[in-house]
Amino acid sequence: MPLALDTAVQFLRGVGPRRAEAFGRMGVRTAEDLLYHVPHRYLDATTVTPIARATVGAEVTVVGRVVSKAVVPTRRRLRIFRAVLRDDSGVVECAWPGQAFLDRTIRQGQQLLVTGPVRFYHGRQLVPREYVILADEGDEPEHDGAEGLILPVYPATEGLSHRVIRRIVADHLDALVARVEDDMPARLREEAGVPTLAVALRMVHRPETRREQTTGRRRLALDELLDLQLVVARARHLAKHRRSGITFTVRRELTTRLKDGLPFRLTAGQRQAIREIMADMTGEDRMHRLLMGDVGTGKTVVALFAMLLAVENDYQAVFMAPTELLAEQHARTISALLAPLGQMPEVLLGRLSAGEKSAIRRRLAQGNSPIVVGTHALIQETTAFERLGLVVIDEQHRFGVEQRAALIAKGEQPDVLLLSATPIPRTLALTLYGDLDISTLTERPAGRGNVETSFRAGSERRALYALLRDRCAAGQQAYVVYPVIEESERVDLKAATTMAAELAKRLVPVSVGLVHGRMKPEERDRVMRSFRDGKTGVLVATTVIEVGIDVPNATVMVIEHPERFGLAQLHQLRGRVGRGDQPSQCILVTEGTGGSYARLEAFAKTSDGFKIAELDLRERGMGELVGTRQSGGFYLRFADLAADADLVILARREAMRMIEEDPLLESAVHLPLRRRLERRYERGMELFRVG
Repeated sequence: MPLALDTAVQFLRGVGPRRAEAFGRMGVRTAEDLLYHVPHRYLDATTVTPIARATVGAEVTVVGRVVSKAVVPTRRRLRIFRAVLRDDSGVVECAWPGQAFLDRTIRQGQQLLVTGPVRFYHGRQLVPREYVILADEGDEPEHDGAEGLILPVYPATEGLSHRVIRRIVADHLDALVARVEDDMPARLREEAGVPTLAVALRMVHRPETRREQTTGRRRLALDELLDLQLVVARARHLAKHRRSGITFTVRRELTTRLKDGLPFRLTAGQRQAIREIMADMTGEDRMHRLLMGDVGTGKTVVALFAMLLAVENDYQAVFMAPTELLAEQHARTISALLAPLGQMPEVLLGRLSAGEKSAIRRRLAQGNSPIVVGTHALIQETTAFERLGLVVIDEQHRFGVEQRAALIAKGEQPDVLLLSATPIPRTLALTLYGDLDISTLTERPAGRGNVETSFRAGSERRALYALLRDRCAAGQQAYVVYPVIEESERVDLKAATTMAAELAKRLVPVSVGLVHGRMKPEERDRVMRSFRDGKTGVLVATTVIEVGIDVPNATVMVIEHPERFGLAQLHQLRGRVGRGDQPSQCILVTEGTGGSYARLEAFAKTSDGFKIAELDLRERGMGELVGTRQSGGFYLRFADLAADADLVILARREAMRMIEEDPLLESAVHLPLRRRLERRYERGMELFRVG
């Protein structure tokens, strides 16, 4: 009976019930799952060096049998695992300092592939950076030391080593790829320059060169990205077309008066974003747009133009922020801009008295208040609107999907504008937010102070404290940020609680506040309000202030242990200063060594949040950045957004074309793709069941 892709993995030769259970822990339950259980790294053994030619000072890869092994203690109580390897040309000792546990893993007679530098220590000694067991004693060797190969290393689990997985995959690969059907349109495959699916799977499991492995991975990445973009294109189609949106008319009443009365000139990016939003709002389909802008690029003003267009058309507009402090900040900005127009926004916050909230809700329900700014209080059942036309949600990633949906449901298909102050690369934005139209702001309005980024060593803290005292004496304010809240004996880091007390002593008479994520929200807001109102000179904090209050008077940001933060986090923290017209400083306190210093130097050289986001993506990879959004089952296993930007653009364009032509993917040419989506992704199934 021929092998089928839906055959349970247990019934594959060499597996059985026990190994099937181990495979199941990694999500491998069928033969097809095994085919997509691809190597997570490769050892390049195409340049294996005979042991006799492994010279001191060289970086080599050697293959040999373990002829002896031992754990050797040193005078400093460090235990070193040593193994002597032999091939046809000679022997060499390998040493793993501090890894005595390898004595339980590596056994005499095994064939090893090891890679690392050769040093001189009582003779030649190889210090492996990595190793892989190729065969046990008595097994046929996978490598004879003469011919080269790219050796795949598979994700493994307890009871199932990567060697066993490699052997099982090798035994079944040819039979399985012969059963694979290729659902990708040939035109798209040719445009992307990728092979057929069967060829790609062979390339990732059995590459002859590293280039083959990369080519095969890109084909799997394109499949993955096309599936994802089909789902988000379908979601976008439903959001826009399921019911007709409101067709607003540009009356040039409040919007023109706002533009003429602004105390500053709009940037080119702001003007373009306003044009895009106006085009959406005056069209037949609902607006479903993300306005993404770096810190201080003026997103609130752009959103206000959209809100006034709704008000001009006798609709209400709501602006929801994640915290009361941010809501108050937006309310102040909006109130100042609207005062010349005779408009005043309502402000609905949880901390208001029951009577105040009841009065505001009554005015909203009767349509007497066209504009409201608030927090989660806006989505409570008791809050209703007479004629809600536009929903603006700030820092949208800090609200759950259900919370956003609850606010949108307060109206009859209102237009939706989401704001984000966290710049992300365009490739990632098209992946995470493919269901949204995207507008981007990059220019900072004129009048903002420059922020100089510099480094200080820990030994310079006395001078740093003097700088803080001088700035506070001049009427300015400062932040001091730490990566941890409390000190630990196991981690040599300055802690916020300890240093807040230390700074309070050293900076007398400057008032020092402390804020961190473990504080109760009302206490945290109290401390931050004190800083905002100028009653506190120095605010000691953790990253709870990463996206926070606007204090134009704050001109110094000190970040301790910056190597512990992601670059995007550092950029958000730096964005807390330079919000007024005074020159500002961001000071990174670090000892400055190695690779961590190089990445910090790259951060210091640019203030472009989108460039920093690209650096962050390359450094941290996509897993952490992508996983939380794809709650419907999308986890990008093959795509590398830092390397596959061309595939993201191609997949998005193709997916949008397909959904516009055939929203349910019912045609004969598209039906295989729909079946694949329904088989592989729960989210895809949900969206394509909706007519």
